Amino acid sequence: MGLICGILQILQLVILAWVVLSWIPVSSDHPVGRAQIAIDRLVAPVIGPIRKVIPPLRLGGGYLDLSPLVLILGIALISRIIC
Repeated sequence: MGLICGILQILQLVILAWVVLSWIPVSSDHPVGRAQIAIDRLVAPVIGPIRKVIPPLRLGGGYLDLSPLVLILGIALISRIIC
């Protein structure tokens, strides 16, 4: 169980890093840009179905995507049950 709990915690941190890095405009040649691409490849398949169910909210001139929050809360709930 310890391995699964550790993986779930790392997944939560990866999703948080994905959110923070999405705010930083960087070219794909930069090391941070490469990290963004790598993390996006991990998170996008998991978050895609959630985005279909919960579309981003329109706030003024922008959008607020709640899917990462829902995913983190879901992982926390699963972690709480398992661990």
